Amino acid sequence: MTDFGVTDEGFVLKPVDQILGEAFDRARAVFDDVDLTATSPLRKILEVTAAEDGELWKRMEDLYFGNFVSTAFGDNLDLLGEDVGLARRNLPSSGSVRFMLGGAAQGRTYTVPEGAIVVTAPPVRAFGTTAPVALTAGQGSATVKVVAFEPGPGGDVPAAAIVDIDPTYRATFLSDFGAASLTVTNPAAFSGGTGEEADDSYRARLAGLARNLWTVESVAQAALGVSGVLDVVVSDPRGGVDVSQSFFGTFLFDQRTFSSDARRIGEPYFFTVLVAHDLRAPWHTVGAVRGVSERVSAAVDAVRPVGVHANVVEADHIQIGVRATLVVEAGSDGTALLASIRQRLADAVATRRLGGDVLYSQVVRAFVEQPGVVDVRGLHLRRLPPAPGRVAFGGVPRQSAVAEAAVGENLRMGQNELAVFASGGDAFDITLVTS
Repeated sequence: MTDFGVTDEGFVLKPVDQILGEAFDRARAVFDDVDLTATSPLRKILEVTAAEDGELWKRMEDLYFGNFVSTAFGDNLDLLGEDVGLARRNLPSSGSVRFMLGGAAQGRTYTVPEGAIVVTAPPVRAFGTTAPVALTAGQGSATVKVVAFEPGPGGDVPAAAIVDIDPTYRATFLSDFGAASLTVTNPAAFSGGTGEEADDSYRARLAGLARNLWTVESVAQAALGVSGVLDVVVSDPRGGVDVSQSFFGTFLFDQRTFSSDARRIGEPYFFTVLVAHDLRAPWHTVGAVRGVSERVSAAVDAVRPVGVHANVVEADHIQIGVRATLVVEAGSDGTALLASIRQRLADAVATRRLGGDVLYSQVVRAFVEQPGVVDVRGLHLRRLPPAPGRVAFGGVPRQSAVAEAAVGENLRMGQNELAVFASGGDAFDITLVTS
C-alpha cells in the first residue's frame, strides 16, 4: 500500500478517489448488504465528506511545503524570512508629474533627461523620471511617470506634494536652460509604496542569504540589499592560493613572498565590488538622493573586517537595440504594437545578469508573441558603445560606434557589462510592412 502524508520522499498527497475508496471499505465493514450505488444516499454523503477530506489533505500539503524556502509562499515565506532576519521589501511608490516650461526661446527644444530628480517639500522625498521629456515654446508642458528612489509607503505622497526639481540636480544637469523657467508638480497622489515584492523575488533573496559574516556571499548580499542595485560581482584578486604560479608546489614559504604583488604586513587590503544599478538612481550623491556608490560602501562596511576595504566600481551599462522588418496583419495599430514590443523587450533584457549574453531567441519571442505579428525578418541585435572613460575586462573588445550582430547571432557581454534596452534613437529601428 502506498504511504501518504510525510514520507522519506517528502509529502505524498492522498487523492480523493483513495479517500472515497477507503470510506466505502469502512461502510462495507460496518453495514451488512450496504447500498453504495450511484443513487444511494449513503454514497452521496461519503462523496461529500471525501471531497472535504481531500481539501484537508491539500491544506496539510501546503503546511508541509511551507516549511521550506524553495516551496513556501505568501505568509509562510514571510515567517521563514522572519526566522533569519530578512523581511520582505516594500515596492517603490510611483505616479505622474507635469513639467511646465516658461520663457522658452523660439525654435529651441529643452530636454529633461530620464532620471531627473524631483522632490517634495521637507521632509524631502525624492523621485526619478522614467523617460526623457522634450519641451518647446509651442509645447510647454508634458507629463511623465516618476518612481521613488526609496521603497516604502513614505513615497505615497498626496497631490501637489512635488514642489521642485532638486536644486543640485538642476544646477548640474539643467544649467543650459538659461533664462527659461521649469516648474513641476504632481496632479494626483502617488501610490504603490504599500505593495510588497513578489514571492519569486523574495524567495531568491532568502535562498541566497549568507550564513557567515565575512564571505564573498555576505558582501554580495549586503550590496544587493541596497535599493537600486540590480546585480553585484565581488572580486578578491588575492583570495586563495594562486595555483597558476610556475613554482606552485615547490615554494619555500619561509624565504620569499609567494608573488611579486603579495600583500605586505601593514598594507591595507582592497577587494572589488562591481555594481550594476538602475540608471535612474545616481551613482554618486546628487542633492537629496544619496548615491548608489556611497550606499553600497556603507552596506559593505558592516560586514568587512578592519583593514580590509571595498573598492566599489560601477558596471558598464550597455544599451541594446534591434533592427528588423516586421510583417503585421492588415489593420494593425502600428503605434500600439511598437509600444508593446518596446515594453516586452525592456522586460526581457532587464532579466539579464552582469556578463549575461543577450539571446537572439528571446528577442525573437518578444516580437512573434505579439498579437497581429505575422513574421519578423532580418532581425539584427545592436550594441551601442559603452560610456567613455570605462575600462573593459574580458574578451569583449572596446567599440566606438554602434555594433550590429548578424541574423541569428547573440550579443556577447563582458563580465563587467549589463545589458540595458534602448527604446529609441539609433538603437531601435523597426520597419512595419503589411502582409
